[in-house]
Amino acid sequence: MKSRLMNSAGILTATGLLAAAFVGGLEGTKTKAYRDILGIPTVCMGETRGVKMGDEYSLAECRTMFGAALVEYEGGMRSCVKEPDKLPAKTYVAFISGTYNLGVAGFCKSSMVRLANAGDLRGACDAFMNYRRGGKRVIQGLINRRIDERKLCLEGLQ
Repeated sequence: MKSRLMNSAGILTATGLLAAAFVGGLEGTKTKAYRDILGIPTVCMGETRGVKMGDEYSLAECRTMFGAALVEYEGGMRSCVKEPDKLPAKTYVAFISGTYNLGVAGFCKSSMVRLANAGDLRGACDAFMNYRRGGKRVIQGLINRRIDERKLCLEGLQ
């Protein structure tokens, strides 16, 4: 799989460093499992898959888990965006962030992808604001995240 986050030697690229800082900054880091706002067991930098309450990781383990997840979600994003390599770096990173937060299936079914694939990148960036709900309620933390993702996405277009 092609990646803009890592080079062929497995070293983070400038886009990879931006993605790690941006998504990691939005997620924060907690080495002990906790329940997120929806009650889902979560650990490290927003990891929910296979997490059980009582799980605990070192900071190094969290960073390794996060790096692998970013590359995995990048692959998911690339699978549904028609021409991912034509996206500006900041827009690309915003899309990875959206994929990381919504999941691959959620992102691939989103209006962000539909608009991007239709050639409307500005509309795709604006569409981040449509995804502010957790469960059935609007969550302020998601509003804040979407504002940041939209801003980064649009910066890529300037």
